[in-house]
Amino acid sequence: LYFVESGGGLVHTGGSMKLSCVGSERTLRDYAIAWFRRAPGKEREGIACLPLSTRNASYADSVKGRFAVSVDLASHNTIFLQMNNLKPEDTGTYYCARDPTFYHCSFALPDHWGQGTQVTVSS
Repeated sequence: LYFVESGGGLVHTGGSMKLSCVGSERTLRDYAIAWFRRAPGKEREGIACLPLSTRNASYADSVKGRFAVSVDLASHNTIFLQMNNLKPEDTGTYYCARDPTFYHCSFALPDHWGQGTQVTVSS
C-alpha cells in the first residue's frame, strides 16, 4: 500500500487549503491513516489521524481546531486534510501514511514515505 499526496501550494496567512491522499488499494478498509508534516529544519511530526473504523480523528495540539481529516465516502480510498486559518509555521512538506499499527492512531512513523506535497504559508 502506498499513497500519493496532492493539493499543496502557496497560500497567505489565514488562508485555507485542502490536501488529498489517494491510496493504491481499491479501498482503505478500516485502516488508520495519518497525516504528517516536515517543517524546514525539523523532524517529521504526526498532525492528524483518522481510524476509518470509528472515524474518530485525533489531532496534534498545533493544528487542533484548524485542521480536519476526512475520508471520501464515495471512493473510500482517498483521505482529505482540510486546513484552515493557516499560519507560517504550517509551512512544510505534508505526507500521509497508514499507521504502523494498521488500525489505530499511534502517530508512530511509518517505514515508507511518499513524495509528499509542499505547503507554503506566506506571512
